[in-house]
Amino acid sequence: MVWLKPLEPSAKTDAGDSSAQKKFQLVQHNKTFQPHVLVVPVGSVVDFPNHDPFFHNVFSLFDGKRFDLGLYEAGATNSVRFDRLGVSFLFCNIHPEMSAVVVAVDTPYYGLSDRKGNLTVQDVPDGRYELHVWYERSLPDDLKTLTRAVTISATSRELGTVQVPENPSFTMAHKNKYGQDYTPPPVPTYSHP
Repeated sequence: MVWLKPLEPSAKTDAGDSSAQKKFQLVQHNKTFQPHVLVVPVGSVVDFPNHDPFFHNVFSLFDGKRFDLGLYEAGATNSVRFDRLGVSFLFCNIHPEMSAVVVAVDTPYYGLSDRKGNLTVQDVPDGRYELHVWYERSLPDDLKTLTRAVTISATSRELGTVQVPENPSFTMAHKNKYGQDYTPPPVPTYSHP
């Protein structure tokens, strides 16, 4: 994902205005969050509907917004306002395979890459911007080195190629909301006649 922060006052717009108008959702379905990565303007409310036929929990105790929605049943929806700039890693305390990311940005100029790494940032006015890059499988310090100033104009609307280093020891494994390993589900035992 890439976002552009205006460096000139004439290019700045209030990203908060769009958050009041747009609805955001991270749906829980088939023991996954859909989408896996969601970008929202700071101040946005994100709904977390449970479309599975069993209980879920959504929590984030790490960077970004910290919260715990507790257990809630199939068909229920809980919401969180992402009023803090940054990256929030989300998990379900029941299902260790579930993870998602909400990135709250203070600019309306952002884009998510497709599986091939291509992206488009829509409706960027001419001006100077600070380019920021985030990728789940990269180290924060490596991503900071990619931050740079860019100029958008009628003759230059391309950001160029950005090589994003991947953390070789990245893993999706995580602890539960108590900082402990998840308890494996019970293995049914059957008695033979």
